[in-house]
Amino acid sequence: MPRRHDPRDARRGSAGHERRSPAGGGRARDTDAASSTSSAPPSVAYGIHPVRVLLERSPQRVRQVWLSASRDAAARLQELRALALQARVTVVDADDAQLDKLADGERHQGVIVELVPRANDPETQLEEAFEALGAAPPLLLVLDGVTDPHNLGACLRSADAAGVAAVIVPRDRAAGLTPVVRKVAAGAAETVPLVQVVNLARTLRDLKQRGVWLVGTSDDAPRTIYEVDLKGPAALVLGSEGEGMRRLTREACDELVSIPMAGAVESLNVSVATGVALFEAVRQRRGRA
Repeated sequence: MPRRHDPRDARRGSAGHERRSPAGGGRARDTDAASSTSSAPPSVAYGIHPVRVLLERSPQRVRQVWLSASRDAAARLQELRALALQARVTVVDADDAQLDKLADGERHQGVIVELVPRANDPETQLEEAFEALGAAPPLLLVLDGVTDPHNLGACLRSADAAGVAAVIVPRDRAAGLTPVVRKVAAGAAETVPLVQVVNLARTLRDLKQRGVWLVGTSDDAPRTIYEVDLKGPAALVLGSEGEGMRRLTREACDELVSIPMAGAVESLNVSVATGVALFEAVRQRRGRA
């Protein structure tokens, strides 16, 4: 549990202190705000809600917080400043030009955090996700070839709402956990593990060995998502919009299902299809004896 902030800690040279840029001279302020990043930070997140989730649930993952020094931003960022100081995370006041540069031009809402990298071992991440569930049958989401970070962020958000244990994606030719993904996910990227695997087909075979039923979505499947049993250990497998799942991914699935379409459009956006499929699983599991 983080130690509560002691006002005497302010301006000390340890974690949990506040560093203010000098009142005069843009050059000195720029040096201060970028002191821990001679190059771009290895991993950053931004946006008021995602940063709040990080500071409340996983403060140990936050290395440093940059907050806008503008007078207009002070009131809306006051809660984040208090959370950071309580968790003994360094707070740096920066001007908007510095924040724009750190966020690579994306809308940051006046706050950016540098993150401590997570362990990058997929097997360890999956094991931890299963352990966190206890006796509950796991529900997993597998995304094959989703390259749009906005779609991935939206899928993570739905996964969090549906209680998914982990989201599994291939490491190559797919979106990873970028700052844009974190922002779109609105905090879900910090609560749902995103597991990037080198060989997706092999990972799917490993899941089957664990007793996980693999259900893939396909427009030409004879059964619908509403006809398959999703109450046990299951992984929903979706491909990219347009191309769908790759051949090896499709062949690894135990069953293929479709989402019935009544209108003129041929397919749903992958993030919308993900929400439909996940919440059918949620509906079934809530009625499980």
